[in-house]
Amino acid sequence: MMETQSPLRLLTPHDGEPWDIDGYLAGGGYDAWRRVVRDRDPGRVIDELKLAGLRGRGGAGFPTGVKWDKVARHRVTERYFVCNAGEHEPGTVKDRYLIQHHPHRLIEGCCIAALTVGAGESYIYLNAEFLDARDSLARAMEQARARGLLGKNVLGSGADLDLKIFDGHGSYVAGEETAMLESMQGRPAQPKEKPPFYPTDFGLHGKPTLVNNVETLSHVPLILRHGAAWFRDVGTERSPGTMLFSVSGAVNRPGVYERPLGTSLRRIIEECGGGVPDGRSIKAVFPGGPSFAMVGPDDLDLPMDFDALKQAGTGLGSAGVMVVDDATCMVAHTLALSTFFRKESCGQCPSCRIGTEHLETLVANIEEGHGTQGDLDKLLQICGFVKGTGYCTLVTGAAVLVQSSLRLFRHEFEAHVAQRACPFPFRPAAEPAVAVG
Repeated sequence: MMETQSPLRLLTPHDGEPWDIDGYLAGGGYDAWRRVVRDRDPGRVIDELKLAGLRGRGGAGFPTGVKWDKVARHRVTERYFVCNAGEHEPGTVKDRYLIQHHPHRLIEGCCIAALTVGAGESYIYLNAEFLDARDSLARAMEQARARGLLGKNVLGSGADLDLKIFDGHGSYVAGEETAMLESMQGRPAQPKEKPPFYPTDFGLHGKPTLVNNVETLSHVPLILRHGAAWFRDVGTERSPGTMLFSVSGAVNRPGVYERPLGTSLRRIIEECGGGVPDGRSIKAVFPGGPSFAMVGPDDLDLPMDFDALKQAGTGLGSAGVMVVDDATCMVAHTLALSTFFRKESCGQCPSCRIGTEHLETLVANIEEGHGTQGDLDKLLQICGFVKGTGYCTLVTGAAVLVQSSLRLFRHEFEAHVAQRACPFPFRPAAEPAVAVG
């Protein structure tokens, strides 16, 4: 892995308030958008993204250029674009941070995406809880319209392209792209089975729809301005570029940090998060948020990239690095997150609705001192039944959480059963939070 002196790309600051367009323009902002409007060459834009190897920063790491190409070439000419800013997962705040502090970079990326795929209407689906971020974004959009960069007759080209903020009053599940599109059409935010409901073929109003998350789109203007080789100069061969890591939990400096993909988990915790407070040691880490398996202290040198973490049996997800110290009861921690999954289930799939309830109930019995040895076997049995079922990954995440907790900390579960009480005094918050900085 190569690394430049400064890892900051997305988070490079500019003068003035975050929504101040003059500060953004002074640093080359909207230069890529001007060229895209002038050239009107979608193939060239898509080829550059493919050369850069940009992968989606929302969880799956799908190649961005391939997704754009599929929508741009679709035989159906009525198309839509949606930026997914419905971030709702515990320990993940990177998209909210980008919107609030770097709104023009997102707007430029959205404009490029919408024009490239020929979208007739374009939206930013924004979590309604992000009040400060919404204010920053709305101000920036008004400034872009006032400069002719957005709206009617963009840059005198004769083309019309505007962005609309869609306030998403949904839930964790509403961040899944098909559920998000359902909610935008006035229906319950319930995921759809894929196939046939791939948004690139059957999305908003049943038409081809490009969906990308905030961080993915924010990379686009920089790639087009500096080139694919510049983007690939950091990161790994298969996971190039930088990524934003939301570091939370038992660290001295929780916050959002930009580092090259492939940076070790240890460096992110120690150099970014400032290590564990009060001289305590690391007990476990969720590298990609609670939906992916946690790892133990012996795995801290794992490279934080899509493929390395998948090979290690976990995942990068949205890069929500949640650190747990040795004072924490892992049964109580598992219960808090199991409660989150149960509450956030939309109830559409029986395996999810019933499975998350059973998992929470069994873990609660064990934590409260009412569990039996047989309950541990029941937990694993339920996980085996529900994992991989459902129209989205919520129930799989709930199962992976319990499986990895039992795999690494079965002795703590057994201690609860034997002592008929929790041997740890600490109880975590129901939904672990992270400070933005």
